[in-house]
Amino acid sequence: MGMPPLASGPHGPDALRPLLDTVLDALRTGTAARGGPLPAGGPDAVAARIADAAGEILPHRGDPEALRTLVTALAEGAADPALPLCAAHLHAPPLAVAAAADLAASILNPSLDSWDQAPAASALEALVTRALAHETGATDALVTTGGTESNQLAVLLARETHGAGLRLVHGANAHHSLPRAAWLLGLPEPVVVPAPAGTLDPAALDEALTQVPGPHLVAATAGTTDAGLIDPLPEIADRCTAHDARLHIDAAYGAGLLFSDRHRPKLAGLQAAHTVALDLHKLGWQPIPAGLLTVTDTDDLAALHHRADYLNPDDDTDAGLPDLLARSPRTSRRPDILKTAVTLKTLGRAGLGALVDAVCTLAQDFAGLVEAHPDFDLHTPPTTSTVLFRPTHATDATVAAVRRTLLTTGHAVLGRARADGRLWLKTTLLNPHTHPDDLAELLTLVQSSLEGHTPR
Repeated sequence: MGMPPLASGPHGPDALRPLLDTVLDALRTGTAARGGPLPAGGPDAVAARIADAAGEILPHRGDPEALRTLVTALAEGAADPALPLCAAHLHAPPLAVAAAADLAASILNPSLDSWDQAPAASALEALVTRALAHETGATDALVTTGGTESNQLAVLLARETHGAGLRLVHGANAHHSLPRAAWLLGLPEPVVVPAPAGTLDPAALDEALTQVPGPHLVAATAGTTDAGLIDPLPEIADRCTAHDARLHIDAAYGAGLLFSDRHRPKLAGLQAAHTVALDLHKLGWQPIPAGLLTVTDTDDLAALHHRADYLNPDDDTDAGLPDLLARSPRTSRRPDILKTAVTLKTLGRAGLGALVDAVCTLAQDFAGLVEAHPDFDLHTPPTTSTVLFRPTHATDATVAAVRRTLLTTGHAVLGRARADGRLWLKTTLLNPHTHPDDLAELLTLVQSSLEGHTPR
């Protein structure tokens, strides 16, 4: 047996071409075998099928059919966000052009920890991050793995600027990664501000900033995970200015509205933030990961400076080689910016805006179906592309059981959220190819599953 071929280099394309055919055939076969948005049978059944397909993971002699076998098994056992009834989470179906670009990134395998490993990728990252930063009114942006890393970085930059006594102040609706970041960074217990309507209350924020000694980092949310709601950003920004508090906005979900002329006004006030988190693997249709943290004051980024002689020696940086270690707390980093750059260039603002408009319209349409249906309750009209609903008069236990039934049968993937003291079913509509008939089918499936859990 000879040496296995490499993906890149002069012979890489010839080696890859038949393997790509194998992968595409396996994806088609596995998807057809699944037959729906989720594999049927629940965790034990899926695990058994994977174990059977995988067999011995590290055999003495290799299996030339391993690529076909395991890709087929993964596709058969996947939750496929490209199917309309897979609508639980902020888990978008990636655009074909973005996935194709990501394949090129994997093949070339640049590592953005030093310029000599990623000359073109580092230059492209600099162009794209600054362009996206300008969309939020910022100056620069760092590439991250998503909202969690972006939020942690935002808290880190604030701590390094204002000291270890920094108090994080966030709404009760904030993403769990924010209080977790304060814990990881050794900050005092965060101050939690009420969010009685699902969004941070500016009057309660003002009271907290008045009573709790600073310095303060206020974290607002533009697109909550549970309901897609947007905090009153202009009022929050005004309170921060009045109390000399630093402002971070977690717009991991909502920042995609910036591409839409129709929905962009919902993000008024975003430009007042010192830092903004945004994820393009949500309302940007990128393969995971595709996160960024935008930064208004680039002096804050000095906190990330770190020297490793084999990566960024002083004489190299003095000679003009870019210092990539100061662009992330991670060392090895893949060029995730390539797929984003290709998408932005291919679709343009109008193309991305049309996708955003499409999924927000779907949410409005689905909310209308729920409101018109006598057996369902709507939580609130949607702000973005998330809709919370529940069967009328159902108990929380029944709502949870209905969701699990749909999961284990493989018929539909719905999320869950607690609001107003009750459990709600959640649809996060990120598939622009979804049709009104799909939305009606979703309600029918929930109703059918409910009948099996209704006491007789």
